[in-house]
Amino acid sequence: MMEVGREIGVWILLVAGSVFCVIGGIGMIRLPDFYTRSHAASITDTLGATLILLGLALYSGFNLITVKLFFVLFLLYITSPTAAHALVKAAYSKGLDAPDLEDVTEIGGATSSSADSATLRPDAKGVN
Repeated sequence: MMEVGREIGVWILLVAGSVFCVIGGIGMIRLPDFYTRSHAASITDTLGATLILLGLALYSGFNLITVKLFFVLFLLYITSPTAAHALVKAAYSKGLDAPDLEDVTEIGGATSSSADSATLRPDAKGVN
């Protein structure tokens, strides 16, 4: 009976992690600008991969593989948000500005934005 409960938990974690990864991938395609797309990518890394790694750790039981999976999880928790923050901060410091709500128009059910043309702020540092 305990084995069945563990397998159900493994499947719930793996499916939930996969769903979050798919939602993040859809967000990467559908979201209008760089900043919201980078948010979707970082959520996919952190939440989706965490649930998948926890499902794999639960599946393997308590052994050396589980310890390695927790090290990977720790490394993911340190590097993923740091890399996303550095990427967004670099884009903002180089002048990539998020679009205003007035710039986003709805055309035939799809959103169109001036962010696709990578608008730069005039006060940005390092812009020629």
